[in-house]
Amino acid sequence: MEKATKRYWPLFVLPTMAAFCIGFILPFVYGIFLSFCKFTTVTDFQWVGFENYAKIFVVNGKLDTTFLHALWYTALYTIVTSVIINIVAFAIAMALTKGIKGTNAFRTIFFMPNLIGGIVLSYIWLMIFNSFLQRVSQTIVSTQWHAFWGMVIVMCWQQIGYMMIIYIAGIQNVPADLIEAAQIDGANNKQVLTNVIIPTLRPTITVCTFLTLTNGFKMFDQNLALTGGNPARKSELLALNIYNTMYGKTGWQGVGQAKAVIFFILVAIISLLQNRITAGKEEA
Repeated sequence: MEKATKRYWPLFVLPTMAAFCIGFILPFVYGIFLSFCKFTTVTDFQWVGFENYAKIFVVNGKLDTTFLHALWYTALYTIVTSVIINIVAFAIAMALTKGIKGTNAFRTIFFMPNLIGGIVLSYIWLMIFNSFLQRVSQTIVSTQWHAFWGMVIVMCWQQIGYMMIIYIAGIQNVPADLIEAAQIDGANNKQVLTNVIIPTLRPTITVCTFLTLTNGFKMFDQNLALTGGNPARKSELLALNIYNTMYGKTGWQGVGQAKAVIFFILVAIISLLQNRITAGKEEA
């Protein structure tokens, strides 16, 4: 059986590799090529070199700050949501692993928001926000910071339950003898948490941090439904900025594609740095 597996393994790998190449590698490479072209369809293109990349920042001789604004706005949004989601999800997970009554019900309730689609969820919260804000003659898009904190609340409400489940699984896998040994040595609850539980949960923390970072940078549905980038494109995150460039201006598809390439590079760099940092801590 083992010899047969070694002999015929290409037959098992080939379908997956073919699907991966057709569905990811070829579109990705072609997308990079199109970022250097002016086009309206993927078959109607004209090579323009780095002109598309220049237009990201300068249009008709004037500095265009919309992409830079979306970049730092997205970075701030990602940092804030990642910190809040991981801290709150970990705290809830710790509470729900203490054997309190109704634990399963609480897990279900916290996880349920993750089952609702981003568009539907955002429209629900849009009505909630505006119903409160209209009492002071405001809306969710009155300022970019109204929109910012509105999107933070929606993202956290949706993602905390999902991260909580991952943290619960990690906490339940912490060896009980390590905790008992620490308590026998006189460690209090805080010392057990910081010196036993958290170090053991580093792989789990890595996964949750990676997911929250990538979800923050890639958020699109909630941004589109909740604010639409208003007011005056000040609440545009990167994904929505790329979408509006691609489909909001005729002849700007190449510029939108160039933004998408930069977006991919940024997310890849952040992911690699995050994995490197957490891997270094795990080895230490």
